[in-house]
Amino acid sequence: MLPRIVNAECSSNEREIMYLEGGVLFISGRILVVDLLKNRVPLHLITGILVYRAHNILNAYQEAFALRLYRQNNKIGFIKAFTNSSLAFTVGYSRVERVMKALFVKKLYLWPRFHTIINNCLSKHKPEVIELHVRFTPKMQHIQTTLLDIMNYIVKELKRLNKYLDLDELTVENAIAKKFHKQLHLQLDPIWHQLSSTTKQLFSDLKTLRSLIISLTYEDSVSFYLMLNRLRTMDYAVKASGWIMLDEAENLFKYAKSRVYTEKNELKPETNPKWEALKEAVLEIKKQKCKNKENDENEIILILVHDNNICYQLKNCLTMDANEYLLYEALKKLPHTKEQKTNGNDKKNMKDQPTTESNTDKDMQEHQDTYVLTLSQKCVEEDQPSTSTEDAKHQTLFEECSQIADLDLTNCATTMPIIIIRAIKKGGDPMTLQRTLTEYMPKNIILYIADIGTVRQLEVYQNNNPSLDLKVYFLIYGGSVEEQEYLTSLRREKEAFNSLINTKTTMVVPEDQDGKSEDCLTLAIQSDSTSEENTRKGGMQPEAIVIQKVIVDMREFRSELPAILYTRGIKIEPVTLVVGDYILTPEICVERKSISDLIGSLLSGRLYNQAVAMTRHYAKPMLLIEFDQNKPFCFQGNYYVSRDLKNTEITAKLQLLTLHFPKLKLVWSPSPHATAQLFEELKQQRNQPDSSIAAKIGADENTEDKLMAEKYNPRIQDIVAKLPGVHSKNLRILLNKGHSLDHLIKLSKEELKEILGNTNDAELLFKGLHEECLSANEASITNKGVSKVRGKKFFTRVKK
Repeated sequence: MLPRIVNAECSSNEREIMYLEGGVLFISGRILVVDLLKNRVPLHLITGILVYRAHNILNAYQEAFALRLYRQNNKIGFIKAFTNSSLAFTVGYSRVERVMKALFVKKLYLWPRFHTIINNCLSKHKPEVIELHVRFTPKMQHIQTTLLDIMNYIVKELKRLNKYLDLDELTVENAIAKKFHKQLHLQLDPIWHQLSSTTKQLFSDLKTLRSLIISLTYEDSVSFYLMLNRLRTMDYAVKASGWIMLDEAENLFKYAKSRVYTEKNELKPETNPKWEALKEAVLEIKKQKCKNKENDENEIILILVHDNNICYQLKNCLTMDANEYLLYEALKKLPHTKEQKTNGNDKKNMKDQPTTESNTDKDMQEHQDTYVLTLSQKCVEEDQPSTSTEDAKHQTLFEECSQIADLDLTNCATTMPIIIIRAIKKGGDPMTLQRTLTEYMPKNIILYIADIGTVRQLEVYQNNNPSLDLKVYFLIYGGSVEEQEYLTSLRREKEAFNSLINTKTTMVVPEDQDGKSEDCLTLAIQSDSTSEENTRKGGMQPEAIVIQKVIVDMREFRSELPAILYTRGIKIEPVTLVVGDYILTPEICVERKSISDLIGSLLSGRLYNQAVAMTRHYAKPMLLIEFDQNKPFCFQGNYYVSRDLKNTEITAKLQLLTLHFPKLKLVWSPSPHATAQLFEELKQQRNQPDSSIAAKIGADENTEDKLMAEKYNPRIQDIVAKLPGVHSKNLRILLNKGHSLDHLIKLSKEELKEILGNTNDAELLFKGLHEECLSANEASITNKGVSKVRGKKFFTRVKK
């Protein structure tokens, strides 16, 4: 049986049948946790669980919770985890040990590229690699040198201002690496609030400069100049750390402009040197195709690039003249004045090809990640001395394949090589390259990017297909930041594996870490409330054990809190709730908000509607404001992303919320662990909630509100709803049997009891309407100026 995917499209009954049928199932963490808590999964029948991207398990709360539930009920099945990111284990304290503990595994296997077994295996079938070292133009070289000088200035400033921070790894060489800024952010996140605004801006500017220096490699001259011009504004100059005012920055703008305009202000963009190298590689493959005349199969040339923009760029470079394409991009994107001129021949060529331009504009709007091209020129015989390589290069015409809609390359009506330009990650999918190689089985691959992960996959592809003579053309700028970034990635990968090897030799793994023993400390319940309930009191019989239960909304399983509650011995019952996130007791409803959620809900008004629903249906509604345990427990301005959002705006809205809903309690929690302890204390000596009742609350709220708004006067309805003794269960009865406010005041306590059907509610309402609030003297003085209140019918219809 083939593996099946279990997602939200499958109903609960369908998923239960799939579990019983067995086989291999691909399932998300949230669905698995819910089905495990609902006892839909036969845990004793599960052979094992495979975890993908294991380095994320500390942040993947759903997957970690599912593994805990599995290991508690199944001591025989296996757990195996995989990861391809060695650098992820170099950040944080004892990260390897903590990941292994969360996965319930005891053994660590490391398979670096320099491992003897892997090296010997991949050495048997090596692809033929042709490295094409392209040189920067002098203007590009000047831009790169200037950017590196500015980055060096920012690194020195960061180290000067933060002498007590561990910034040994912060160098210009590491700063241009692919994942360095992400790892630096993880390192500084716990102390981010302690850094000055200047330091924060320096880190931001360093990331901006890194993106600029990488864009210099892949973007064309027009796009790079446009990107740089967006930073040359007064707003950015005020916000930036000051690098924009340096002399190097002025030279940077000057060199970038010189790549687009001449000294006479004539529009003449500079072409990318890699484009010519790409065309030469394609023509070389075409010549090889011509030599092998006996092979009539379509030759596929796969060009791998970073993203969709580079796909679009290379497609136009191959189907159009490079100068025409850049001129078209410049006229479309850059503002021009009457003094600025364009080359006459280029303008003429642009007029001669309106169809190409319209197609190009259409392709830009579609944002394709794949283009299929063919070489329409017939093979050039080698025995023709009149045709040189340079002539063939200019005679070659690339055009889009007519079969691009269905990509049926087997029936493509051409004897020339087929060129496929594709991004290595289609829509962020890391398996795109592997599927592309399996589908097309290309023999010629042009690497337009210098990516170490892609190189690894191509090595495995050749090893899995030993009969395939793979030829890889590796385009890279020699002596550039691109080459340095690739070499730095190799170095850091090797250092990460060496660190993991040293950690493996020194770390201590508990014997029961796999969770297969009954006395595993990792699976032990943190709270000791159960032992307290089992103690005898004064020779009396032991009290009955009450299983603590919390009803949790399905959407809340994205957070860590449900798993922490479970580890404290509280039963978790997942339900789709309309009102609230956590139901602790029949009276206590909790709406949990992180700081970002709180700000967004207050600004959008969604929190007001949630507070209305909670106060209407629950006696003790609560708003839980939960902070990140790695950040400070204080409500400060560093939580606001926008500069124009002031602290007072959020504080004022929060104050209005508490004034409008006096029953709503605000609870501030420094971390999810503190929240779990608070929930446990709130539940003591109280009844357990009912999931069936909680699921129904608010389900028909929209329909009910609409009917009540049409039938009753909404203003009078709001007044009556706030009276003592009036709640959601008796509001409609009171509105139906009452006529007006003066009629309600004239009713006796017995009549109110008959209407409401509850003595306590009737007594509260009667006292609220008739008891005097002021003393006798004050009341007599106040009553002199009081006029009679005219009643208004409850059932007066709203005029539309």
